[in-house]
Amino acid sequence: MAMNAKVMIRTGLRGGITRLRESYYTPPFKVANITEDKTGTLLHLMLMCSSPGILDGDEYAIRLHLEAGSKLQLHTQSYQRLFHMKEGASQLMEVYLEQGASFCYLPHPCSPHAHSIFRGRNKLFLAEGAQLVWGEVLTCGRKGSGEVFAFSKYQTITEVFCNNKLVLRENINLQPSVMNLTAPGQLEGFTHQGSLLRVGGRMEEAVRSDIQGYLSCQEGVRSGASEGPAGSFVVRLLGNRAEQLQDCLKTVAGILSFTKPLTYAG
Repeated sequence: MAMNAKVMIRTGLRGGITRLRESYYTPPFKVANITEDKTGTLLHLMLMCSSPGILDGDEYAIRLHLEAGSKLQLHTQSYQRLFHMKEGASQLMEVYLEQGASFCYLPHPCSPHAHSIFRGRNKLFLAEGAQLVWGEVLTCGRKGSGEVFAFSKYQTITEVFCNNKLVLRENINLQPSVMNLTAPGQLEGFTHQGSLLRVGGRMEEAVRSDIQGYLSCQEGVRSGASEGPAGSFVVRLLGNRAEQLQDCLKTVAGILSFTKPLTYAG
């Protein structure tokens, strides 16, 4: 049976500590507070799901609102599996960061099974001084079961707005039946890909050097990094192991946390 599920989360700052002000969710989702240091400024929430994965016809809508100054890292429970589909499934995720808010989201890798169809839309809105770290790892499918690029379609569109102005748009659109994903200009023999977007921090030369040095030492990983508008920093990864790419994104996110706030230009 298809699921039409919703999640809404709102955080706020009180006494210098980020608190969960509101949360609402419908099956199969649940939100759990997993913060260990209750006196720290960073709130850790886990988005739990009782479903084994996304099924045909599922429609998910996730909305997060971080009030001024609050800091949230949203975790996931396990790999996101996309099962066999005929019509497809979709997910809309909207994130609103008020002035000075910080949000980090590095979900577990996504594994699209044979004949799966998925369309995702991420809309991220940042106010003055807000900071964002957003990552994604996509696998080729169940490699051990012979399902290498056996999915029908996978597409996610991510848009980042700073002061209501579009500054970054990413469109991952893979259709193995109509494109050769192993060809030059595509994945070029690799089976997994990862990306990380960082918006709202001034990039220091030492930070850039640390990231490049770290990524250059990762065996079996091809990487690239570039800077964009509004202080955005984008990292791309190609590899053959999901866990390795996920670890790379986590390490890069940790290095980036030492960047300085940036004031957006009109």
